[in-house]
Amino acid sequence: MKLNKLLIAAASALTAQAAFAGVYPQCPFDITAASVTHETDAATGLTLHSRQVASSANAAGPHRQVCLHVVGGDGWMVLGNGAQTYGFGFAPAEGSDEQVMINGTSNAKFPAPSITLRQDDEVWLSLTNVGMIHRPDLFDQHSVHWHGFPQASAIFDGVPQASATVQMGSTFTYYYKVNDPGTYLWHCHVEATEHMEMGMIGMLNVLPRQDNTAYTDASVGKAFTKFAYNDGDGSTGYDKAFSLQLGAVDSNFHELHELVQPLPFLELKGDFAQINGRGYPMTTFENQADMSKADNSPSLSQQLHSVVRASVGERVLLRVTNGSVDSYFTLTGLGLPMKVVGRGAQIARGPSGAAADSWAHETASITLGGGDGIDVLIDTQGLAAGTYYLYTTNLNLLSNGASEDRGGLMTTFVLQ
Repeated sequence: MKLNKLLIAAASALTAQAAFAGVYPQCPFDITAASVTHETDAATGLTLHSRQVASSANAAGPHRQVCLHVVGGDGWMVLGNGAQTYGFGFAPAEGSDEQVMINGTSNAKFPAPSITLRQDDEVWLSLTNVGMIHRPDLFDQHSVHWHGFPQASAIFDGVPQASATVQMGSTFTYYYKVNDPGTYLWHCHVEATEHMEMGMIGMLNVLPRQDNTAYTDASVGKAFTKFAYNDGDGSTGYDKAFSLQLGAVDSNFHELHELVQPLPFLELKGDFAQINGRGYPMTTFENQADMSKADNSPSLSQQLHSVVRASVGERVLLRVTNGSVDSYFTLTGLGLPMKVVGRGAQIARGPSGAAADSWAHETASITLGGGDGIDVLIDTQGLAAGTYYLYTTNLNLLSNGASEDRGGLMTTFVLQ
């Protein structure tokens, strides 16, 4: 561990020279202007800088222009049994452009910070590659791939064979015109299996144009102003929304990476299942002070708990994704009525898009493959107040590694 700290000190000294020349985030407006709105996620620290425009060269009609800046590098996480392990990850760019390299060193977050956008947004997302402080033998490039986004230009798609990638010490800005609402993932697509397994993946949610307009869902006789999709009838309306990214860490793969050993890709199999980058009971630690800070991380690396809180009578939207590269997960909640209203960033309707063509359905569980996303409504009308559990039916993943203690892919649903 002393060696790691010496490496960090050495890297800081080096980057304090002229190395900052590569940090050039791009944005079509001055983010320090008084007219710019700044939205910072309280949990992750990611800031969206935005302004409202009447129209632009690439998008007609009033909409937001949004700029954000993230870094890609390495860091440390705590597994459900308290053991620390090495990983790669994204994090918010912190400080001025001159400070981004130092602040991003060994500061990866697990999972990547969640991003919430609105339909019709124009987005400039800048990625700076701060390098791997624990693996100075690596010169890995990074990229951003918006998984499931149908209109990405080839150069902005993040796939190395057709797109730009970001070298160490450099910055590249991606441009997106956000056309479709839904639940997505974003991840690095360079050496994708390795980089995603190591932690470079997070959720990206797009709010529909219909938001802030009242629609009454006739099936429950209740009006909503927040929706999962542009349903036109309130059927995807909700009171509160929560994002749950399912995943599993292969502890052997991560350990061998830390030890600079050949990586067993053929044997990849997650043994520490997680929700939002933590295994139970850490999934329920709502107070960040209760979450152990991984060694060598300048700030908390696993920032997101997974507790769902609602009041009796509220309708809850769960945006659920599977960020694993090797596992299917089935999620259930005993006593919680689930209704699937979307999948793969598409409303649960046939080609016509009409309500009469709906395939929304009630279920006791949902199953997700790698890269999958499902939108689930849980209506709490008539339910008793208390603590319910959301957990996987994959019984081997209800433990932390080889331990027989309860853990893994489980969290609480607290109804007040």
